[in-house]
Amino acid sequence: MEPFVWRVPKGTVPGMRVPGIVFATEEMATKAVEDRAVEQVANVATLPGVVTASYAMPDIHWGYGFPIGGVAATDPERDGVVSPGGVGFDIACGVRLIRSDLDWEADGREHIEHLVHTLGRRVPRGMGTKGRMRLTRDDVVRVLREGVRFPLSRGVGWDEDAEHCEDGGVIEDARPDHVSDRAIERGAPQLGSLGAGNHFLEVQVVDEVVDDRAATAMGLFEGQVCVMLHSGSRGLGHQTCTDFLREVDELMSSLGIVVPDRQLAYAPLGHDVAERYLGAMFAAANFARANRHLLTDAVRESFEAVLGRSARDLGLFLVYDVAHNLAKMEEHEVDGDRRMLCVHRKGATRSFGPGHRELPSRYRDIGQPVIIPGSMGTSSYVLVGTEEAASRSFASTCHGAGRAMSRTKAKKVMAPAELRNSLEARGITVAASQWRLLAEEAPYAYKDVSQVVDACEGAGLSRKVARLRPVGVVKG
Repeated sequence: MEPFVWRVPKGTVPGMRVPGIVFATEEMATKAVEDRAVEQVANVATLPGVVTASYAMPDIHWGYGFPIGGVAATDPERDGVVSPGGVGFDIACGVRLIRSDLDWEADGREHIEHLVHTLGRRVPRGMGTKGRMRLTRDDVVRVLREGVRFPLSRGVGWDEDAEHCEDGGVIEDARPDHVSDRAIERGAPQLGSLGAGNHFLEVQVVDEVVDDRAATAMGLFEGQVCVMLHSGSRGLGHQTCTDFLREVDELMSSLGIVVPDRQLAYAPLGHDVAERYLGAMFAAANFARANRHLLTDAVRESFEAVLGRSARDLGLFLVYDVAHNLAKMEEHEVDGDRRMLCVHRKGATRSFGPGHRELPSRYRDIGQPVIIPGSMGTSSYVLVGTEEAASRSFASTCHGAGRAMSRTKAKKVMAPAELRNSLEARGITVAASQWRLLAEEAPYAYKDVSQVVDACEGAGLSRKVARLRPVGVVKG
C-alpha cells in the first residue's frame, strides 16, 4: 500500500462486504491491531449496504461498535442501514475555534491567570452541571428544532455565528417528537455547560502559520490569542443514544439479524426505527450546536470582564464549529455515480474540499476548516479539507489525538498535583473542578497529535493551516 494507508482485506472477519482502510503510520496501525480496533474496522465492513470501504483515521482506538475514528457510508438504495454505534453516545460532540485580535505578548500574557479563572467561574462544567440557560420543556423542544437559532432569538450571540457553524448551526430534518421525555428532562438544565471527561476549553496562542492564504481567510495570525472548546449534547444526547440502542436491539431480534458484534446493531434505512433515530439524532445535534453557542457567549463575557473592552472590539469572532459524532445523508461518488449515502463519522471530522456548496462563502475557496484539539498541554491544529478526501474517505479526516491508554491506567501514571505542577511549569494555567480526574486526560494518555495530523496530510485527507499551543486550560 501507499504511505499512511493500510488495507484490511475482505475475509479478515466473516461476512465483510468491502475491505477496510486504516490511514495511519506503521506505529499507529500496529497499536490499532493490538487493541483490536482494526477488528472493529473489519466488523463495520459487514454492515448491509456499506460501500467502497470501512475507514479509520489515524487517531483510531477501540470504541462502542465502531472504532473511535471510524467512517462508513451505507447506500439506502442497496439495503443500507444506520447504526447508533457509528455515531456514539455524545451525539454531535464537536469543536469550535474563536479567534481574537489580541497578541499574546502585548495583550494576553499579563492577563492569562485572571482570564483562565474568570472562564472557570463563568463556564459551567463537570458531571451533571447546570448550564447557562434555564429551559422549560417547550424551550428544549425549540432548541432541538432550531439549534443555534434559539439562543440567537433570545439575544445570545451574534447572527454571523450561525454562518460559521456546520449546517448553519441547525439540521432542518430534526424531529424533536422522537426524543424521549427522559432525554428532554436530562437536557433541560444543561444547555450551556462544558461537561467532564475529555471536554475542555483552552486559551491558545497561534504558534505557527503553515498556509498563509487559508489562515488569512480564517483571521488567524502568529502570536494571536484564540479559544478552542470541545463539548457535545450532554445528557440529552447520551439518553437519546441509549433509548435507540434498546429499540434497534429489539428490532434486530425481531428480524432475526445477527451481527459480529452486538454493539453494531442497526436499523435498515427507511424503516420506522431508522427514521425516528435519524430525526432524534439530528435533534440532539441541534442541542449540541446550541450548547457550544452558549459556551461561546461565556467566553466573550469573560474576555470583556478581564480586558474591559467589548467582545466585538476584541475581535472574538467564531472561526468554525464542526462535529465529529454524526451520521448524515450526503451525496458522494461511488463507482462513477453520484449517490445519496448515510455517512457515519464516529470520532472523525467532515473534511469538505474547496468549492463545496455547503461551505460558507468565506471558506469556499480554501476548503472547510477542520479543528483538531490536542491533549491538554500539547498543540492543537487548524486544518482544511481537500478535494482528494472526497474520493478517499467520504470527505473525512481525524478528530483529535486519540487515546493511547485507558483512563484507569492514566490515573496511575501521575498524581493530580504532580500533573498540575507539570503543566504550570510549562506555562499553562489550569482551572479544574475535580483535580482527581485531571490525570485521566493528561497528555501522556493520548497519541502524538502532530503525528496524527501529519498522517492525515500524508494520506491527502486534510492540509495543515496553523498550529496552536495552550496557555490556559479549563476542565470539568
